[in-house]
Amino acid sequence: MKKIIKIRSIEHLTHDVLRIVAEKPTGLAFVPGQAADISINKPGWENELRAFTFTALPEDDHLEFTIKTYPAHQGVTAQLLSLHPGDELIVNGIFGDIAYKGEGVFLAGGAGVTPFIAIFKQLEKEGIVGHNKLIFANKTKADIILEEKFTQMLGKNFINILSDEQRTGYEHGFISANLIKKHSTDHTKFFYLCGPPPMMQAIEQQLSTLGVTAENIVKEAF
Repeated sequence: MKKIIKIRSIEHLTHDVLRIVAEKPTGLAFVPGQAADISINKPGWENELRAFTFTALPEDDHLEFTIKTYPAHQGVTAQLLSLHPGDELIVNGIFGDIAYKGEGVFLAGGAGVTPFIAIFKQLEKEGIVGHNKLIFANKTKADIILEEKFTQMLGKNFINILSDEQRTGYEHGFISANLIKKHSTDHTKFFYLCGPPPMMQAIEQQLSTLGVTAENIVKEAF
């Protein structure tokens, strides 16, 4: 499946994160939490595929991607920074193992929050955000993606932890077993996990020490 989509708008959500809104081709279907292999429809870049998560809802009349950029790498995300409305992307295939199974704690690191954006939008739309919590790890406050939106949706169930900055109202350090335990309740059935692989491995070990079994962990299978 290859579908060419035209960009409608492109904007910065943070200093290094883009929100790209594009046309939605007919017949394209996905589940909140899923991603697509995307390339840029420009000479030399058509076959440079990168996985980006859908952050709009399946029933929306457009596609949206929330993408962290790495200008120094001179790769696909650096190219995205030079795109404009009217430029085109190619959707090469849809995949993903992260999907909502029930109430729990969402554990995200940096751009790893993107699968959870569509999931929380869907829960909000259906009025079933409930007791779900999001623990979001970043280096600094400036790195937090959609802080206002998540605060509005989750209130006190939105917990931020910053590794490189100490701020009142924000946890400091890294996601630990103690932090997970502190924010787990009787409503916590599942743990949703997405972030850089070393972080995910560390958190899986921490969940294991808390007695959480593999069938209660929802994560991307790389």
